[in-house]
Amino acid sequence: MKMNGARILLECLKLEGVDTVFGYPGGTVINLYDEIFSFKEIRHILPRHEQAGVHAADGYARATGKVGVAIATSGPGATNTITGIATAYMDSIPMVIITGQVPTGLIGNDAFQEADIIGITRPCTKHNFLVKDVKDLATIVKKAFYIARTGRPGPVLIDLPKDVQIATTEFKYPETVDIRGYKPTVGGHPKQVEKAITLLLEAKKPVIYVGGGVILGNAAEELTKLAQLLNAPVTTTLMGLGAFPEDNPLSLGLLGMHGTYYANMAVSHCDLLIAVGARFDDRVTGKIASFAPHAQIIHIDVDPTSIKKNVRVDLPIVGDVKDVLKQLLKVLAGQAEKAATFQKQIVPWSQEIEAWKAKHPMTYKSSASVIKPQLVIQKLRELSKPDAIVSTDVGQHQMWTAQFFKFNRPRTLLSSGGLGTMGFGLPAAMGAQAAFPKRQVIVVCGDGGFQMNMQELATLVQNRLPVKICILNNNFLGMVRQWQELFFDKRYSQTCMELPIDFIKLAEAFGAKGFQATKPEEVEAVIKKGFATPGPVIMEFKVAREEKVLPMVPAGASLTEMVLAS
Repeated sequence: MKMNGARILLECLKLEGVDTVFGYPGGTVINLYDEIFSFKEIRHILPRHEQAGVHAADGYARATGKVGVAIATSGPGATNTITGIATAYMDSIPMVIITGQVPTGLIGNDAFQEADIIGITRPCTKHNFLVKDVKDLATIVKKAFYIARTGRPGPVLIDLPKDVQIATTEFKYPETVDIRGYKPTVGGHPKQVEKAITLLLEAKKPVIYVGGGVILGNAAEELTKLAQLLNAPVTTTLMGLGAFPEDNPLSLGLLGMHGTYYANMAVSHCDLLIAVGARFDDRVTGKIASFAPHAQIIHIDVDPTSIKKNVRVDLPIVGDVKDVLKQLLKVLAGQAEKAATFQKQIVPWSQEIEAWKAKHPMTYKSSASVIKPQLVIQKLRELSKPDAIVSTDVGQHQMWTAQFFKFNRPRTLLSSGGLGTMGFGLPAAMGAQAAFPKRQVIVVCGDGGFQMNMQELATLVQNRLPVKICILNNNFLGMVRQWQELFFDKRYSQTCMELPIDFIKLAEAFGAKGFQATKPEEVEAVIKKGFATPGPVIMEFKVAREEKVLPMVPAGASLTEMVLAS
């Protein structure tokens, strides 16, 4: 059947299982939007800014595990997507971004709203395509989705010139694609798996270190089985939270700069570190030379370029983490006696970890007069539903959420890790709520990050997305202020948000509801009222202005050199 390029694109999206797209119209995508007008199989959500549209597609992808899709016009529309694309790239989120482009005959002529989005996004996409012929469009879309979701996932951009959208051809969607030079490894090498088991069963002080790859690879179940079979402690990165239930006694919680005392101490004293779907980010390792100094390291990752990039690795296993973990479990199943012996030999190690937990539990100094942000997070956890999805912005509130919310399920924390993007939380929650209209979706943000994309309140109200927004308001850019307090003699240069914003009136101006707490005894009531109120809600908490996120490993220090809560 003959179709124009715009209709072919929509048919391809439908065949890829896309049910929701986030997009903003403009001149070079007007033909695509004309087709969208009568194409009812896919829901279109109009954000108020292209960056927010990409973050929403990102949040949709993180929450569902599916490929998120965003659309923008050429020039400024396309360049506005960059921060969202880079955020997804750093956290390995599967997305396809479609940008309009000036007609092929005008490319390179500085035409109105022309930008070389292919060149601009090359460093922050897994791959990108410029469609020059409508006959290639269907195959390019198939390739884009395949690349985005396989191997180490990531964002893929398709730049679609206006004339290609108008041109017609016979539509046939390929069932499969074969991309020369792109063959992701799935199963781990059997000999490497056997060596890993040998190393593991000899260890006396093991730690399993879990990254976002376990969640992206849908391997939380296998990971949990492995940890419980071995009775081995588990620590996670920010991106890995939820991959292993934090209410399990084996959980060490977060590792690294703002990790728990006992996680950092365990990694610093272990004799075997099993890294699963993690990339040894600098926020996790601290000073590289003193990271896990006594440990042999096994690194399991689908991306071979991540192995040995930051730290030495004694035993690499390249493969999909779910498949590799299944292989490990299968080998262990045939060595039940050795596994039982292993559990006995690590009993002293478990006792040492319990002593660290008792010595420095994750806690904070409570107050009867001022709201402590940690209290708000604990109450959110206590009063929220078990399957609630929590989206955070970036800053102190992000770390307090990671420390005190206690995530027990994968894909329930959405947070910008690698790029640390302020303004991410609200639109990402928007995407998650669009994917799961009946689940509870909560945003935790600061007053600074919220203001970066607060215009998306209009999108929430218009699309009846009942996101609950928790603003921890300290009238500071809190994380930078904390660094200025600790390392720059309290010279608070441009971190004080001096103009007080009435967030309750702001909510009402957008057609939402708003509630405020200024005293500790008001926190629970505000959260209950916010959760019970239909539609989008802002819950503002006036928190202690100079509260710090602790523990903290200063820049350049080792994990054992933590600044602890007093």
